[in-house]
Amino acid sequence: MQQKVTILNKRGEKIVGVLHESGSTDIVVLCHGFRSSKDNSTMVNLAAALENEGISAFRFDFSGNGESEGAFQYGNYSSEAEDLRALFLFVFSVYLGIYFRLVGMTCNRGGNVVLLYASKYHDIGAVVNVSGRYDLKRGIKERLGEKFLERLKKDGYIDVKTRTGDYQVTEESLMERLNTNMHEACLSIDGRCRVLTVHGSADEIIPVEDAHEFAKIIPNHQLQIIEGADHHYSSHQDELASAVLRFIKECLQQHSEDISK
Repeated sequence: MQQKVTILNKRGEKIVGVLHESGSTDIVVLCHGFRSSKDNSTMVNLAAALENEGISAFRFDFSGNGESEGAFQYGNYSSEAEDLRALFLFVFSVYLGIYFRLVGMTCNRGGNVVLLYASKYHDIGAVVNVSGRYDLKRGIKERLGEKFLERLKKDGYIDVKTRTGDYQVTEESLMERLNTNMHEACLSIDGRCRVLTVHGSADEIIPVEDAHEFAKIIPNHQLQIIEGADHHYSSHQDELASAVLRFIKECLQQHSEDISK
């Protein structure tokens, strides 16, 4: 059963999501990637796969994306982590007593945001980081051009035009990204939180080496490299879903065993 849900984040903006309720007491929150939405095909496919396994799922739009209110920001990682906090508090208040699962999908931004959340709030049992970027200083020149800092200092913003739509990068939003330290954040993740990093070996946007960096520093970590997969898992959706489902079910099984002891 699918139900559209709207909540308010701490800035008073409406965050819109879709709850796939299977009747279970476990729920997975799916977080989309950069300039994407809850209606991305991977989000929809993963929600359906989880629902078919009897696990409830919640996919939503971060502020400034999809149906949610707010202006799109190039950086905004900390604000999106707070969007997750608002969702967590909503889910907990409505589904009191659940064992909450937080999963970041599909691209780098969603994975980074859930890792940042886990480093700040130690109240989730598991995180899946799909194609997350370890060093947020990389990839900027490819997107904004070689002299992006000079242009920002001069004009205060850079207009970026893409095939999927145009957006604006401000100096403030860029600095928010540059000042986000994933290494330090990952060191702060509670060892009781299980983390799975999934990455495609043929990722053309974020090199697979980033996944190995996460594996080095996150305490309770598993690494899954999907051979031949690109950044969007274009022809590897089934393998991605299989890896996520296997991990989630392992976590749920372990939690059940811990409770019964």
